[in-house]
Amino acid sequence: MSQLVRDYGKEQAEVIMNICGNIISGQVLGESAKTLSERIGKINQQKESLSINASDTSLSKSTQLDSAIPISRISNLSSGEFVGAVSDTPDDPIRNKVFHCRIINDIEAIRAEEEHYQPIPQIREMDERTVMENFHRIKSDVRHIINTEMDKIRNHPSLQHLIKTPKNPATPATGKSV
Repeated sequence: MSQLVRDYGKEQAEVIMNICGNIISGQVLGESAKTLSERIGKINQQKESLSINASDTSLSKSTQLDSAIPISRISNLSSGEFVGAVSDTPDDPIRNKVFHCRIINDIEAIRAEEEHYQPIPQIREMDERTVMENFHRIKSDVRHIINTEMDKIRNHPSLQHLIKTPKNPATPATGKSV
């Protein structure tokens, strides 16, 4: 979540986070862990308290609303552990939407599989100049497509309303407002 804020700003990051129905995360810290814990929600937890004094012993039970997955648990996940919540549909309801799980890898099977990996063949050599030429060609093609389509829209009476015109357009010669 911190990466979203860094790359898109706080407002856009919140929009992106709030449209996600499924949340799956490994270990995160700080504000990300807090936000994740809050998004997963709270559940009723059964608590027991035992009091012992010289003359009596008492056991009290209560129900408290606590985080389903606390910040401390999210902050201390080990490699291969995940927490999250998944959304369902009316046609396919999921009873247990919130989870904390661990992936158990068969290390020997993975090693045996890796021994049979084949190297990816190199099809051709690409240098920086070729990559940049392709980039500029694609950019030019996209610009051409946009201009062609915009001309079609401008010249079609029933589509002209789709183009917004600025209230104070710049003059072509100077680029300054009229």
